[in-house]
Amino acid sequence: MNRDCPPTLQWIGETDGHLRLIDQTRLPTELVEIDCHTVEDVWQAIKRLSVRGAPAIGVAAAYGVCLATQAGGTIAEVRKACDYLATSRPTAVNLFWALDRMRSVVEQDPSGEALLNEARAIHEEDAAMCAAIGKHGADILVPLFEKATSESIGILTHCNAGALATGGEGTALSVIFELARRDLPVHVWVDETRPLLQGSRLTAWELTQRGIPCTLICDNMAATVMKEGRVQAVVTGADRIAANGDAANKIGTYGAATLARAHDIPFYIAAPTSTIDPALATGEEIPIEERDAEEVTNGFGSVTAPEGVSVYNPAFDVTPAELIAGWITEERAMDEFNLS
Repeated sequence: MNRDCPPTLQWIGETDGHLRLIDQTRLPTELVEIDCHTVEDVWQAIKRLSVRGAPAIGVAAAYGVCLATQAGGTIAEVRKACDYLATSRPTAVNLFWALDRMRSVVEQDPSGEALLNEARAIHEEDAAMCAAIGKHGADILVPLFEKATSESIGILTHCNAGALATGGEGTALSVIFELARRDLPVHVWVDETRPLLQGSRLTAWELTQRGIPCTLICDNMAATVMKEGRVQAVVTGADRIAANGDAANKIGTYGAATLARAHDIPFYIAAPTSTIDPALATGEEIPIEERDAEEVTNGFGSVTAPEGVSVYNPAFDVTPAELIAGWITEERAMDEFNLS
């Protein structure tokens, strides 16, 4: 985002302060901020996708715990707040990772100051992780530019994994932002990402804010764009990565990875190590959130299906590790998934 845009989320004030968020449900037509003064406000913001993206959800939840300490909140109330915030969305492991960190602080020092310091640390660490992911990812993609026969390298991305999804510049989009900083000619193909259009509403908005060349396509156009030779790499984020490297991301990512394999295009996952869940052996164990049918039948207020039709609306799918050319974290880039 450009310098005129407010941060995706920020804590206003000190221990008696509150959380301020960009309401992402209003983008791209309106740039509106909302203030969260209670734990319930934060829970609702996460649930209705005013704040979304695995890292950003984790940061928001950490700040939400801080709100439980206000008005003389007891240790029991803070623990209850952690448990409640954990119910907002089931798939993104960063949410549970951040809440576990806040629980650890509560057991040692339940003061509002200690909890706010931890939430700020989570936020700052995420921003630093985004920057490192961008650099490692750009290093991987530089050879594509060295071999390029066209004026620019095409990178396809799915959903939104930029500044709106994190506490920093993003995961997948941080790679693209770093390439742009290196003056490498990149062109981004943006999947619309149905049914909630995070690609068209959010990713295309972030890219145009920064002046990075991009083209928006419907999800079902990706195969044609790849066949035409317009895409040299696919880079997406992830909401949870299992111990074997299987990665859950926004529904449609598995399809993009399958298409990339069919067209001999490398597919990369960019995500912080906090997204890795070593407790799950494979992606088959990742819980997949299923959202309301109206997101499909009445998207953005328009009726697009007959009343009463059956709807299946999983919010995520799982890309198996064998389709992933590399995993990009803040620590390193890997062409074989390794937890050590």
